[in-house]
Amino acid sequence: GVLHEDLRLLLDTALPPKRKKVVLGVGDAKMGAAVLEELGVQCQTGGVVAELMRGIRLHFPALVRGLTAQSAAKAQLGLGHSYSRAKVKFNVHRVDNMIIQSISLLDQLDKDINTFSMRVREWYGYHFPELIKIVPENSMYCRVAKFIGNRRELSEESLPGLEEIVMDSAKAQAILEASRSSMGMDISPLDLINIESFSRRVISLSDYRKGLQEYLRSKMSQVAPSLSALIGEVVGARLISHAGSLTNLAKYPASTVQILGAEKALFRALKTRGNTPKYGLIFHSTFIGRAAAKNKGRISRYLANKCTIASRIDCFSEVPTSVFGDKLREQVEERLAFYETGEPPRKNLEVMKEAVVEANEVVAEVKRRQEKKEKKRKKREKRRLEALAAAAEETAENSVMETEENDVGAKKKKKKKKQQESEAEPEPEENGVEEEEEEEPLPKKKRKVEVEPEEEEEEEKKKKKK
Repeated sequence: GVLHEDLRLLLDTALPPKRKKVVLGVGDAKMGAAVLEELGVQCQTGGVVAELMRGIRLHFPALVRGLTAQSAAKAQLGLGHSYSRAKVKFNVHRVDNMIIQSISLLDQLDKDINTFSMRVREWYGYHFPELIKIVPENSMYCRVAKFIGNRRELSEESLPGLEEIVMDSAKAQAILEASRSSMGMDISPLDLINIESFSRRVISLSDYRKGLQEYLRSKMSQVAPSLSALIGEVVGARLISHAGSLTNLAKYPASTVQILGAEKALFRALKTRGNTPKYGLIFHSTFIGRAAAKNKGRISRYLANKCTIASRIDCFSEVPTSVFGDKLREQVEERLAFYETGEPPRKNLEVMKEAVVEANEVVAEVKRRQEKKEKKRKKREKRRLEALAAAAEETAENSVMETEENDVGAKKKKKKKKQQESEAEPEPEENGVEEEEEEEPLPKKKRKVEVEPEEEEEEEKKKKKK
C-alpha cells in the first residue's frame, strides 16, 4: 500500500498541474488505490485499461527506441529474479532435502542390516546353532558371535563380558551352558576370522544407523518441529519424503495426507469399486495402533487433519517452534480419550489461543537469544580487529626501533674502528729489545712552527728557478 519513491517522482513530473481532471489507467487495483491515497489522482482499473496494458506489454519493444525484444525479456527475467530474492529468505538450517536423503538412507540401512544379520546367523549357526534362540536380536547376536568366536574356548571368565553385551546374567549363563553341550560342527580358524570380520562390519553399520537417526531427529527439530512433535520424527520425515518437500506437504489437503503412501491400494479399490484405504504412512504413528478397530478410521482422519495444520505452520512460520505440535498432540490424545470414554475434548479455538500466546513467548525468547549471540559475535569481531591493529602497530614500531638500533650500532662500530686504528701503532724495536721511553707527540702549535720554515725554503727555491 506504500507508493514507491521512484513511481511517486515519475507521476509528479508527468502529471499536469490540474490533477482533478486527470484519470489514470492502472492495471493493478492495489497500485491504483495507493496512487489515489498518496497523490489524490483518480485511477481506473479493469475493462479497457487491462486490454491497453496487455497491448503495451506486447508491443513495448516497438514503442521504445533502442529496446529489442531480447533485452526486454532479459529485463523481465532479471526483475522477476530480484523480486523473488527479495521476497524469499533462504535459510540453510531449514532445508528439507537433507531430511529426504537421510530417511531414504535410513530405510536402505534397515534393509541391509537385516540381510547381513541373517547372513551372520546362518554362517555362525553351523558352529553354534543354539545361540539363535537365546539371542534373537540381530545386532546383539552379531556382538555375541564376535565376542565368543570359538565356543569351545568359552569359560566362566567370559561371563562378565557376555553380561555386558546381553545385559542379562541369566542369558549369559544360558549361553555358557549351551556352548558346553552344543550340537554344532567344529570350525577352522580361517573361517572364524572371516565370520568375526563380517560381524564387525555389521556392528559398525548398526552404530552408524544410530548416529544417522540422531542427525535426522535434530534436523527435523529445526525444519519441522511441530510435525515431529505431533507424529514423531521418522513418520514426519517419511511424509515429507513421500510428498517431495515440506512445501508440497503443506499444500496437500488432509484427505491426501491421510492416504499418503497407500496410492496403490487406493487405485485398486477405485478400479474394483471396493473399500478405499483408511490410512497410509500415518499408520506407523502410535495413535492409530492405540485406537480400537472401529475407531481407527476416525482417528486417522483426525490425525491427518492435525498433520496438515502442523506442516503448514512449520512451512510458513519465520521462527519454527514445537509449541503448536505439542498442543495438537494434546488434542489428538483428548480425541482418542473421547472415543474410548466419551469425555468431551477442548475446543480447537481455546487450544489455539493458548498455543499462540506460548508461541509468541518462545519466539520472543529465541529472538532475544539471537540478538545476544549477534552482539557477542560483533564484540568478538571488534576485539579481533583491535588485536590485529595493535599487532600491526607493534610490528611497525619494532621495525622502526630495529632500524634505529642498527644505525646507532653501525655508527658505534665505525667510531670503535677509528679509535682502534689510531691507537694500534707499531712500537719500534732495536735488536729484539723494546724501548722503554716513547717520544711524546708534539703539540699542534709546535708542529705548525716546525713545518713553516721548510715550506718557506721550498718557495724560495721555486722563485730562484723562475
